[in-house]
Amino acid sequence: MQTTPTLFLNNSAPLPLVGLGTWQLKGEECTQVVQYALAMGYRHIDTAEFYDNHTAIRKALAGFDREKLFLTSKFSLDQLQNESLQKVCERALNELGTEYLDLYLLHYPDRSYNMAEAIQQAFELIEKQRVRAVGVSNFTTRHLQDLIRKGFTPSVNQVEFHPYLNQKKLLAFCQQHSIHLMSFRSLGKGALCADPLLKKIGDKHHKTPAQISLRWLIEQNISVIPKATLKQHLHENLDIFNFNLDSEDKAILDNLDAGLRFCAGEWTDFSYI
Repeated sequence: MQTTPTLFLNNSAPLPLVGLGTWQLKGEECTQVVQYALAMGYRHIDTAEFYDNHTAIRKALAGFDREKLFLTSKFSLDQLQNESLQKVCERALNELGTEYLDLYLLHYPDRSYNMAEAIQQAFELIEKQRVRAVGVSNFTTRHLQDLIRKGFTPSVNQVEFHPYLNQKKLLAFCQQHSIHLMSFRSLGKGALCADPLLKKIGDKHHKTPAQISLRWLIEQNISVIPKATLKQHLHENLDIFNFNLDSEDKAILDNLDAGLRFCAGEWTDFSYI
């Protein structure tokens, strides 16, 4: 079993640098994958109410020492039209079989709602010991600025980030305000795994292209939550702490940015910058 290094959020909570994303994992497959991951040394499990897999994850977590886990879930603003965030959170906690979440994220911005009010409700859950840290997901710099002006600084901004979408300005802003940037779609939905430049770098370090992309991120103190279903890929995604990229590697990877997003839809607000 491998040990995953951690970093500390602005509330001093230790966050594993590598976690498991569970988007599109459901039922027995989800339970088995999370069990495999825990056995290998994963400690951060990332989910969301929208993923509809809380119960499957609960089965995998049964009997595991809760204090050794870092659990993230997410809520959306449309859920708050008919019920309070506390009720939404309590449902998530019941489904996951836990007394608290380590991180609770607003899944995506929607300026037709009062986002500051929703974030305030989320921070109140910290006082009630149901949540340890509050963050956001898919927020641009301008979204973050709006929240900060209202007096709320999230602990985390979870966004798509990889060599094809190198959001340097967003990263710099987050670092300036002690907001940890967490990457999803860290492998570009698999596209980076087929990139010949990443393969060349990987061959030099006896690593896969996926491991090169993930290493590029964590060397910038960006945590990652790649989804995987095969044991081999779960192991590879965790096995990235025994080598370092050199300056030539980093220069190549830094110059691959093409502004290419693999996560987009009508719900997005990425033009608000």
